[in-house]
Amino acid sequence: MVGRKIRIGMVGGGKNAFIGGVHRIALRLDGHYELVAGSFSSNFDNSKETGKDLGLAEDRVYETYQEMAEKESARSDGIDVVAIVTPNHLHVPIAKIFAEKSIHIICDKPLALSSEEAIDLKNIVESKKIIFALTHNYTGYPMVRHARSLIKKNDLGSLRVIQAEYPQDWLTTKAEDSGLKQAEWRTDPKRSGGGGCIGDIGTHAFNLIRFITGLEVDELSADIHTFVKGRSLDDNAQIMLRFKGGAKGALWSSQVAVGNENNLKIRIYGENGGIEWRQEDPNYLYYTKFGHSTERVTRGSGSTSEEAKDVTRIPPGHPEGYLEGFANIYNDVYKKLYAQINNQKYDDSNDCYPTINDGVEGMRFIETVLESSKNNSKWVRFNF
Repeated sequence: MVGRKIRIGMVGGGKNAFIGGVHRIALRLDGHYELVAGSFSSNFDNSKETGKDLGLAEDRVYETYQEMAEKESARSDGIDVVAIVTPNHLHVPIAKIFAEKSIHIICDKPLALSSEEAIDLKNIVESKKIIFALTHNYTGYPMVRHARSLIKKNDLGSLRVIQAEYPQDWLTTKAEDSGLKQAEWRTDPKRSGGGGCIGDIGTHAFNLIRFITGLEVDELSADIHTFVKGRSLDDNAQIMLRFKGGAKGALWSSQVAVGNENNLKIRIYGENGGIEWRQEDPNYLYYTKFGHSTERVTRGSGSTSEEAKDVTRIPPGHPEGYLEGFANIYNDVYKKLYAQINNQKYDDSNDCYPTINDGVEGMRFIETVLESSKNNSKWVRFNF
């Protein structure tokens, strides 16, 4: 194994698919992976054309993911890991097939259509002892990891208030009727699951809270709504959070907030200080110590933590962001996978990437939000 790249396959991400292209850029960025196989589309002509454009051998572009798992697992040079970049409803069926073949998995979020489905997959993943990473890509941003390190060091003191929001505006009109495939499947309960906006981007905000603070939600009160007439799933969600230990929080996600593109941000306040991070300006973290002026901490500067430096590629002033965030998750998986394949020691406490457990928790979050909202925003215990 030493001296070769990790062999990766991909399911989904055919020609003109947005997220598949993002994953392919990310996995190539550090030179650790080689894309060697794929079943890129349910349309085999699309899949073959995609494979040709990517320079794959014809016999490693498969008509179905079932065929791909079967044949790749039987090859001496078969894939080590598969990237699953399909709509939500296919994540678990595909992952199960590859997990049963002991092939490691990198999967787009959210994990599943239900927590029951997610737990079923979790049991298989754990029994096969494979690596499973969920691409909540914002956890890969350097200044997000710096924020996490500040809280781990208790620089903010006991946490009191957490505010997270993720507003977009691209579904302000009924875009799903315009032929836009990205909108079609995201607003279809059969393919997206019970949550629309809350599943698509609300889970990102929730995961960011959990990743940075480490706080566990005790109970929540949610008000989700569908503003666009005729839409089957929610396009706006407002959620109050109570955390174990006493901290309070709020989460807002919306895809009908005119003027917002991908305006994910998080603010965290403790007894000694506060921090703020904005995804659209990701190279800076704003840190205020009580009684002092606000400090703008720059990615790549000497004042950032080792956790941030580990995922910083270029000097400050040259922006890093979305693509690098994905790449950092791929790189995290590479380090663990390389050690495993080469029978080298690896400290699991070094893991920074979101796992199958984060995926299950995300599904429970969606279900608890739906339960609360259906019951007039009743406070509901979050059981995970």
